Amino acid sequence: MTEQQLPSWADPSVHPADLDAQGVSRRGLLRRAGLFGAAFALGSAATPAFASSEKRSFGGDDPRLAYLVGDHHVHSVYSHDAKYTFSQQAQAAARYGLDWMVFNEHSNFGHAYYGAKMEHAEIVKARAENPRQLIFQGLEWYIPAAEHCTVFAAPGPHETDLLTQFELAYDGKLLGYTEGSAGATDTARNEAHAVKAIKWLAEQRRSGYVDDVLVLANHPLRLGIDSPHEMRGWRDAAPEIMIGMEGAPGAQGAALPGWRGATSIRGEYENKPSAQSWSGYPTDAYLTYGGFDWATATVGGLWDSMLAEGSLFSITTNSDNHRTVFDTWKNGDWPAGQNFDNTGKLPDPVNTDTPQPGSDFWPGEFSRTHVGVTRYGYRAVMAGLRAGRVWVDHGHLLDGLDVRVKRDCDPGRGVTLGGRLRVRKGERITLYVTVTSASRANPQGILPELAHVDVIRGAVRGPVSDRDGCKAPDTKVVQTKDVSGRKGTYTLRIPLTAGDESFYVRLRGSDGKRHGTGYLGASVDPHGPIPHEPGNGDPWADTWFYSNPVFVDVAGA
Repeated sequence: MTEQQLPSWADPSVHPADLDAQGVSRRGLLRRAGLFGAAFALGSAATPAFASSEKRSFGGDDPRLAYLVGDHHVHSVYSHDAKYTFSQQAQAAARYGLDWMVFNEHSNFGHAYYGAKMEHAEIVKARAENPRQLIFQGLEWYIPAAEHCTVFAAPGPHETDLLTQFELAYDGKLLGYTEGSAGATDTARNEAHAVKAIKWLAEQRRSGYVDDVLVLANHPLRLGIDSPHEMRGWRDAAPEIMIGMEGAPGAQGAALPGWRGATSIRGEYENKPSAQSWSGYPTDAYLTYGGFDWATATVGGLWDSMLAEGSLFSITTNSDNHRTVFDTWKNGDWPAGQNFDNTGKLPDPVNTDTPQPGSDFWPGEFSRTHVGVTRYGYRAVMAGLRAGRVWVDHGHLLDGLDVRVKRDCDPGRGVTLGGRLRVRKGERITLYVTVTSASRANPQGILPELAHVDVIRGAVRGPVSDRDGCKAPDTKVVQTKDVSGRKGTYTLRIPLTAGDESFYVRLRGSDGKRHGTGYLGASVDPHGPIPHEPGNGDPWADTWFYSNPVFVDVAGA
């Protein structure tokens, strides 16, 4: 059964007559189109090509899109440090409106030898119980010499075998390839093994062993051990596989006042530099800013330095759900003689009716990754992620966002997130930002209100000689639009001019409740996200959205 083509009216584009303007929810749209239920099956039809960069003519006209909401970082009883069943997680995700999710359990020998196959049977069951969700099987990979990644495959006959083979052959914890400090004997070997792992995944996709597979770096600066040169190395090994990183980590409830502790930070970013950390990161890099990783939140910082090379590197956000804040469940007791190493699975949880320790929100409750698709299905979500058609928000800040950049002389829709618009020097182009404001209270009972939209622009200078560079000095906030009080669906039209060099634009905005001078100064970012006081980081009172970039390639630049 093929993945289903979205109908022509499913178009949240820059034109006002989009989904939300018509009062049609995303989920209602897909139900009306008959895209759930039987359409849940894998499908064999190819998703239309996303690479507008392949078009050599000037301009660009990306397809119409609908956005599916998901979370690529969810744990269950098949992770040694989590506590929920698949059914509990899937039901919560459905309650909070997720269309897709990835179960990515921590790698270890118990998981590789026992848990992965049992987990797959549970996933098949969860898919049957939740036919309106796309549920992927994944793995949280301990990267040799570095932190963690989500690795997940399209459903198919080899999805579990692929992940298990990968876990046993390339996981840093299982192999003992954890050393990553500068100058250590094994660091170069371990870093090379991480690159080899990503290339191996790319070969499995090329050979057809699996239909698709993707990798995303998780909480990249939590420990400071993902160096810029490693991240560039992973990306360059197979950019179609290693597509990006968590712009904002999970565990967003870690610093709720009075809950976890006086030193707690959103995202559990509570660490200091260690011998394993890359020495070039400042101490401030180990904090979150408005809940976002320093690498993403710093205008002109690490993420921008990678985008300034002209290569897409996407951001996401997710729950990293292990233990939900204020939840009353606890792990069950082990039967005699059993443990995680010899079973690959924790006992099912038990309800205590008393709040238990936790830092996370349920999937979709607070953090959401929105992926633009032209079809409904597993491979369509993966294709949308690979193409970079992604924006993220916290606290259900927006109902919808659509971004297009087009030449003023072109009649089409233009190019959207992750895409490339080809123009001539001096041409006039326009950035169209279509916002649909929140129409209902979020799970905290708050009706979110967007206060501003920031336009961030950076020059594209090509590959860098310093692979550990983490600054883009020509990237800055070039315009801020005050949208306080605006409701419904509206479009911001922002003129741009193609100068002497290629560039990219990306977007950011917030509820306006907490901001200050950005990390690299007011001339770069006058009203950016800032860290909260330890133990006083109510995430619902400081919510942001971020978008992926649109690249503008200037002919002759």
